[in-house]
This record gives sequence, structure tokens and C-alpha cells, in this order.
Amino acid sequence: MAHTININGQDQTLDVDGEMPLLWAVRDVVGLTGTKYGCGIAQCGACTVHVDGMPTRSCQMTVADAEGAEIVTIEGLKGGVAETVQTVWADLDVPQCGYCQSGQVMAAAALLAENPKPTDDDIDSALWGNLCRCATYQRIRAGVHEAARRLEA
Repeated sequence: MAHTININGQDQTLDVDGEMPLLWAVRDVVGLTGTKYGCGIAQCGACTVHVDGMPTRSCQMTVADAEGAEIVTIEGLKGGVAETVQTVWADLDVPQCGYCQSGQVMAAAALLAENPKPTDDDIDSALWGNLCRCATYQRIRAGVHEAARRLEA
């Protein structure tokens, strides 16, 4: 059965089982590979996308559940907050291996869009559910704070 989902502002009609995880539709069917597979059980955050502006684990959302929602992947993340986060990530060398970073960037951008002056506790609450195998958590936190400073200026 065909399902139409909006990814990065474009409707995509996909001839897939409605129970397919959104992650596999995004990566394997649409070809947007910036969203990563990490654990498959919504524990690591590597597969984070925005669903109607909220960070969501795409490995646990079905294509059928995504119909009618606006899905944004790392490839489609735009705007001042997103661009600032991405610039800061590069300027501060936040990633080490980079595998988790698309999920980290998606979570950071959502946090800063909601809370432009997050505390350490706010950052921990919003991002620490995203696992970093290289343990760059201090650089991630510093990146969020720097992005907030740049956005305020």
C-alpha cells in the first residue's frame, strides 16, 4: 500500500508496508542517509528526526504513523538555530567519530528553538538520552552553550 509522508518539505509517496520504521523509509527508500541506525530500540538517539518540530526516534515510528506529519531530517534542518548549531559543532570540533552527531544536532536544535538560554540541566535533560560512544558529552554541552550565546548576540 502506498503511503505519503512529508520529508524535508516534500511529499514522498512510498510503496512500503505501513509498519516499516520511518528510519528505514528515510534511509533506504528516500535515500537520506544522515539519519543513522544505532540501536533500533529508541535508546541511543542516532536516528533522531523532527516530527512536527519535536525530536523523535525514527526507529520506533512507523511510516503509517508519519502520515500527515512534517518530518525533518538532518539534511533538511534549516533556519538560524539549525545553522548556528551546525556551525558551532564544526567550530568547536564537537564530534569525534561523528556517528551520533546528526541525532545530537537534531536534539540541540530542537532544544534551542524551545529554550534559547538552556542551563546545564536543561541540556542534560534534552540531549543525554542521545548516546555518544566517544563520550564527547562535555563538548556537546559546550557546543549548545556556544550556540545559545551566538544566537543571543
